[in-house]
Amino acid sequence: MKKRKKASPSASRRARGGPVSGPSKEPSTLRLPAECTVSGAAALKEQLAGLIDDPLSVTLDITSLQRIDTAALQVITAFVRERAGQGRPLEWHGSQPVLTTAAQLLGLTSLLKLPA
Repeated sequence: MKKRKKASPSASRRARGGPVSGPSKEPSTLRLPAECTVSGAAALKEQLAGLIDDPLSVTLDITSLQRIDTAALQVITAFVRERAGQGRPLEWHGSQPVLTTAAQLLGLTSLLKLPA
């Protein structure tokens, strides 16, 4: 006799008529951590990837940011470019000299459209 695989919880919910999340009707906000470094770049990339196709405005909250390295800045830049290429809005919340300085050093200020 063959063993049957158990249905995944989300599949079970859908089959039973449970709630299936649809597109959000509110703009998304992602608060960047205090330290955006290479050690967290993969997690940051995953979080941002979930927001790439959001048709509503996405806000990147940088109020807590205290340190950022090139790897994290590359991930954020790729996200900003992808959103801009799709014509999707992006906003910044807050202002942090550390981000502005890093963007200036790498020549990314205009591409990132950072707040003044």
